[in-house]
Amino acid sequence: MAKVLFEKDGRIGRITLNRPEVLNAIDDDLPRELEDAVRRANDDNHIHVIILAGAGKGFCGGYDLAYYAQAREGEGHQATQEMPWDPMKDYAFMMRNTEAFMSLWRSHRPVLAKVHGFAVAGGSDIALCADMIVMADDAKIGYMPTRVWGCPTTAMWVYRLGPEKAKRMLFTGDTINGREAEQMGLVVKSVPAERLDDEVEALAERMASVPVNQLMMQKLVVNQAIEAMGLKQTQMFATLFDGITRHSPEGLNFKARAEDIGWKQAVRERDLGTFDWTENRPINSVKGS
Repeated sequence: MAKVLFEKDGRIGRITLNRPEVLNAIDDDLPRELEDAVRRANDDNHIHVIILAGAGKGFCGGYDLAYYAQAREGEGHQATQEMPWDPMKDYAFMMRNTEAFMSLWRSHRPVLAKVHGFAVAGGSDIALCADMIVMADDAKIGYMPTRVWGCPTTAMWVYRLGPEKAKRMLFTGDTINGREAEQMGLVVKSVPAERLDDEVEALAERMASVPVNQLMMQKLVVNQAIEAMGLKQTQMFATLFDGITRHSPEGLNFKARAEDIGWKQAVRERDLGTFDWTENRPINSVKGS
């Protein structure tokens, strides 16, 4: 079964992340299939706009870390290599994914992301590569792995929010709902969940009435302004740092903790801030805490 679906619907190309059984989690195949779907939409001269969505309960829950964190030698990509690790091997793998997500940014057709449920961790990387995001009020977006074991490789937070608000999100790893994301300027609009489909369709139809070449020119102009700010270089550092976070002492402690008590509980400790990953013990056991 395809992990990313593509459908032509008049002037709209519909791309759907299609791993609902694991919350559309990112595996080795999904980025490549996403890039191929974007290419198919761009190859069709009758498609003016792309709507990007997720099947099931949410947009995308991030990387399938239950697999990646537990991968052993010979079982596909290891999120954490055996020491001494090869940072360029890690970088090459992660940059392929970063580039695949950025196919949305490079697309000559505008991409409108429809976010329901959640777009978190690597799922936020995908959503933020779209040209615009419409969220449900109760949907969640954020990059929790900045607390330990991750750095958003597309680095789109700063370009969408500016430095101070990007730091507010990345220094905490907090998630915010659609209403908060609209107030911060991260998404173009937040609406009640029951109105999300209608809102996205109306905006897509409005854009689809514009000639393809006009849409393409406007997107190229706006994107060039961002790229002139050093987007490519920033993504190189972010993708490299992502690998470092997973092989730092704290990252290795997090992986060991996940193997010891289970992935879900380790993530809970990370997100609640109840574990000291440097000292490798619960914070309430640290003297003076």
